[in-house]
Amino acid sequence: MPKHTVRKSHKAGAPPGTLVHIGDQRSDKVQIAIIDYSAESITEKECEVFELKEYRQSDSITWINIEGLHDIELLKNVGKVFNLDQLLLEDVLNTNHRPKTEIFDDYIFVTLKMIDIKNNAINAEQVSFVLGNNWLISFQEVEGDVFDNIRDRLRKGTGELRKRKVDFLFYRLIDTIVDNYFFVTEYFSDKNALLEQGIFKNPTPEALREIQLLKRQIVNFKRAVLPLREVASVLEKDGADFIQQSTFRYLRDLYEHIIQVNDSIDSQREVISSIMDLYLSGTSNKMNEVMKVLTVISTIFIPLTFIAGVYGMNFTNMPETQWHYGYYIVWGIMLSIFIGLLIYFRRKNWF
Repeated sequence: MPKHTVRKSHKAGAPPGTLVHIGDQRSDKVQIAIIDYSAESITEKECEVFELKEYRQSDSITWINIEGLHDIELLKNVGKVFNLDQLLLEDVLNTNHRPKTEIFDDYIFVTLKMIDIKNNAINAEQVSFVLGNNWLISFQEVEGDVFDNIRDRLRKGTGELRKRKVDFLFYRLIDTIVDNYFFVTEYFSDKNALLEQGIFKNPTPEALREIQLLKRQIVNFKRAVLPLREVASVLEKDGADFIQQSTFRYLRDLYEHIIQVNDSIDSQREVISSIMDLYLSGTSNKMNEVMKVLTVISTIFIPLTFIAGVYGMNFTNMPETQWHYGYYIVWGIMLSIFIGLLIYFRRKNWF
């Protein structure tokens, strides 16, 4: 039994707010990376939990990125430093949670799936954000993400990131995750095209397994993306206490991107359904071709079998059996019937 399944069973029946990590278990140390910046300067370092207190009321903007969710005590201490609700931490630890957003008195909580393509395979990871006053915490399951471009912009001071408030960084991180979804839809599109081409030439059982796998991946992707419409909508409607008015237009653009991704997923689902129909049609046609060949062979050999059966009888009074050239005559008749039927079927385009 997988370890995350055991952990999930430990969660069953526990009271609300019980912190149990639902996900793959790891033994490496949880990393806490900090990027503290203003328009004029930036500081980047790794730290321990007790060092986080100084950043809660800092005048500069602080992005705290936590990689690893398996150390529950560490996350509890982070929650104490920033006064995070116990139910919020419970959602952070549940890596199977559907995307959602929740507005608290002192912060905004958002959880969603970060999905990207590596080595021609889909990798999905839950990422959670907590947006507060001049600070932003991101919780990741494992090391590695799609935010390298944002880190580079912060370090170099290019663009608007260093000039804007923390809400703009919050938007840019979510927008980067959503933009990466377009690469996933392109991956599905390419896979569908290859599958369709292969099935058109030769529908094999291996192709059917690939169809089912791709169909399941598209369904899981849809399950991860669809709730984001509600996430963006709630941020736009109820996030005024934490998000500046100038950032709302970017949230509307984010909402449109989510709609585009959903539309693209629906298109790919239709394509994979049509590929399944093509596979079933191809196998049916293949079976029809086999049946046609068998029918032609059977039709040719029915009269030959009849002739052979007649002259294979053991009656004494059969005049043809006494003919000197009877054997050769019967063979000539049988060959004539065989060749005649072949010519007839060929003219009818039966084979």
